[in-house]
Amino acid sequence: MILVTGGRGFIGAHTVRALLDLGERCVLGQRAAGPPPGLVTGREARDGRAVVEPMDCTDLGSVLAAGKRHRVTGIVHLAAAGMGASAPLEELSANTAGLFAVLRAAQEWGVGRVVVASTIGVYAGVTGSALREDAPLPVASPHAIPAGKKIAEVIADVAASSGLDVLAARIGAIWGPLGRPSSPFFAAPRLVHAAAQDMAADGGVAGAAAPAYAEDAIDMCYARDCGRALALLQTTATLRHRTYNIGGGRAVANREVADAIGRAVPGAEPALLPGRSPAAPDVDARLDISRLRHDTGYAPEWDLDRAVTDYVGWLRAGNPR
Repeated sequence: MILVTGGRGFIGAHTVRALLDLGERCVLGQRAAGPPPGLVTGREARDGRAVVEPMDCTDLGSVLAAGKRHRVTGIVHLAAAGMGASAPLEELSANTAGLFAVLRAAQEWGVGRVVVASTIGVYAGVTGSALREDAPLPVASPHAIPAGKKIAEVIADVAASSGLDVLAARIGAIWGPLGRPSSPFFAAPRLVHAAAQDMAADGGVAGAAAPAYAEDAIDMCYARDCGRALALLQTTATLRHRTYNIGGGRAVANREVADAIGRAVPGAEPALLPGRSPAAPDVDARLDISRLRHDTGYAPEWDLDRAVTDYVGWLRAGNPR
């Protein structure tokens, strides 16, 4: 079985769904108790194809306990302390302890591969429009999240050099079902939620959180595509690298998102502020996903129009996220 830590979370649930679609069975390690996510069918849960296990990744004994009940053959490590839930040093400490526990469990179980989640944020300070995995990364980070992911990548690389099959997945801006209604990093989730709820999605309303500028752009990847990419990195027999980007492969402007919303929900196209925000970079960077394409056969399946229509439908079906 494939252990997905954080398997009941946003990206974790989509990863589990993709692994199930590939014929794998999954253990969903999660600190918070609860049923499998809505992307898992009741039959899959009853048949033991997707099993939720209580797990505190900072406690090695808690992680190892899952291996006593299931034969774990691979791990996708996505669990992390909640953003802003604790002081930065405490967050870094918890996430690092969690990674060490997962890697030690992987050694004890003799798993085939461990995929460790990283972030597009590690590229902060890297120049150029195409962000490649072989680009040198600055030591300094503008935020605790990329700082922690750089630490995780160093640890993963050391583990790989000692014999474990460990790789890092640098994940871009992910959006879609089960995601947060609003992100501090890009406007798409908030704009889609507003349209699904038949609210005015006016990016320029005075006092509105994070006004959306029409030409601001970011590499966006729909959650269903992200889950499939992670599943492919876990299950592809031979990989040539230790680091892979996961994204859409292009920078998508808020203007494009607004146009897609207008086509999916006529009359709900958001009003955006003109031009670019004062803090926008000079160049809109994208994640180069050539490695991922070449080694796993991955290609994004959810273009912007299809993704917006799917997301609106999911929300209007009564799902709050």
